[in-house]
Amino acid sequence: MPYDASKMKEWQIAEAAEENLPEPDEWLERLSLKKDEMIPYGKTPKLDFMKIIDRLKNRPNGKYIEVTAITPTPLGEGKSTTSIGLIEGLGKRGKNVGGALRQPSGGPTMNVKGTAAGGGNALLIPMTEFSMGLTGDINDIMNAHNLAMVALTARMQHERNYDDEHLQKLTHMRRLDIDPNRVEFSWILDFCAQSLRNINIGNGGRKDGFPMQSKFSIAPSSELMAILAIVSDLADMRQRMDKITLAYDKRGKPVTTGDLEVGGAMTAWMRNSINPTLCYSAEYQPIMVHAGPFANIAIGQSSIIADRLGLKMFDYHVTESGFAADIGFEKFWNVKCRLSGLKPNVSVVVATIRALKMHGGGPKVVSGLPLSEEYTKENVKLVEAGLPNLLHHINTIRLSGVSPVVCINSFTTDTAEEIKVVKRAVEAAGAHCAVSTHWAQGGEGALELADMIIDACKKSNGFQFLYPNEMKLRQRVEKIATTIYGADGVDWSPEAKAKAEFFESDPIYDEYSTMMVKTQLSLTHIPDKKGVPKGWRLPIRDILLYSGAKFLCPCAGTISLMPGTASDPSFRNVDVDAKTGRVSGLS
Repeated sequence: MPYDASKMKEWQIAEAAEENLPEPDEWLERLSLKKDEMIPYGKTPKLDFMKIIDRLKNRPNGKYIEVTAITPTPLGEGKSTTSIGLIEGLGKRGKNVGGALRQPSGGPTMNVKGTAAGGGNALLIPMTEFSMGLTGDINDIMNAHNLAMVALTARMQHERNYDDEHLQKLTHMRRLDIDPNRVEFSWILDFCAQSLRNINIGNGGRKDGFPMQSKFSIAPSSELMAILAIVSDLADMRQRMDKITLAYDKRGKPVTTGDLEVGGAMTAWMRNSINPTLCYSAEYQPIMVHAGPFANIAIGQSSIIADRLGLKMFDYHVTESGFAADIGFEKFWNVKCRLSGLKPNVSVVVATIRALKMHGGGPKVVSGLPLSEEYTKENVKLVEAGLPNLLHHINTIRLSGVSPVVCINSFTTDTAEEIKVVKRAVEAAGAHCAVSTHWAQGGEGALELADMIIDACKKSNGFQFLYPNEMKLRQRVEKIATTIYGADGVDWSPEAKAKAEFFESDPIYDEYSTMMVKTQLSLTHIPDKKGVPKGWRLPIRDILLYSGAKFLCPCAGTISLMPGTASDPSFRNVDVDAKTGRVSGLS
């Protein structure tokens, strides 16, 4: 029976659902796993990827279902909730179903947006463990990443303090002659800490490090998170760990983790992170958690490893991409699928009446502040005016050759007339549209969506990439900007143009993926421009190099790799019962 989501908080629903959570040994039987294929870790064991994938390598893949969305409000439109609701709905239809979601970051969890555990009865459990570190993958990434910075800054200090002879005796390595003005790497922390965006380090004497400007980024933006999301196995990870560019020397040559001989230790920190963690829906379907979460500053996908496992273990495997189709789906389509060789059967586009009203000219939506009444009372005209944004994303999915299914993630304030307007527009555009009440009803509320997905998976599609692999960087960016975002063209800053010319001149970069860095709140680079803006150009101000992941990351507009904490953050609501140890207040 679904819980009364209108009266219970998410953490209360999770607590109630966890009382009947099957034990790990029961999951071994349910998932047809051998005992040594599950690595014990309390309620959230890890799955031994290499053992399972080797045993199931000849089993045909199940159906591959991707979940994306329209351009969201700052509150999010429920992709995780819909992914979980769909898994529950397919479970109600008796299907062998599972999924892969991204691990939440402590930044949003303790800030405004929340845990990304879904909501209502479409909830991932155990919620506390999921929201607060899980089995430590992000912590391992932070340690490995920061170890690289320790190695770099210590080396800079020793090269300053010693001549070549003494340096050779101390380090057994040649002088790297690192340019302190060209250190590309940052420190990372998994919170939104705006005060650490720009810092000075090495203050004090000669024993206190190398004095220079430095910075912090949020942990999921780390190149190591990108590597975890795309690797095929531990050997692939180890190889990539030696190729990460940390800085440049005074001649302009890259200084890598391999030069500092730190890649092995970094991989050692991350050796356990190669295996996905097993979590569950509130209706007890299996959901793997691995990699993630941000698609505006990173790949924003659950891992290729988790999807490969899910497609072997389940007949229907649901995976989620970050933010809207212009960012999350585009990276899923042209980067993740190209690297994995996997092709989706169907894509779900999540839409809410709330977001459509915002794109139709509704009042500004601000995290932490009450919604204006336009969002809680019927306003069909605002919904109609916002429909072009939804139709734009439908067309983006179609460019891949995949037929989209629109899911209206229904809120209790939505009216029948508002929903009718959306369904009519979607169907007129030749797509299917389901209304889903999974938040209130769990799997029962997602049956219409589940049935549409089952039907869609029976049909073949003509999946194709947006651009050929041999297309040069600036042509790719132009293609993405004009075709996916709707820009009239691209303007390159002098610095970005010079970098692009360099990358295009060296064949080694031809195989690098193009990983756009752009705001999630608009099709443009300007967060406040809603709907489907016309008559604009996309400015590229810089290109980041992720040489371990083999990503070139063009940066559109101004975007920070370290978000800030709001004035009314969620951590104010979180507490722990001193007698039971139970955590309350997560949302």
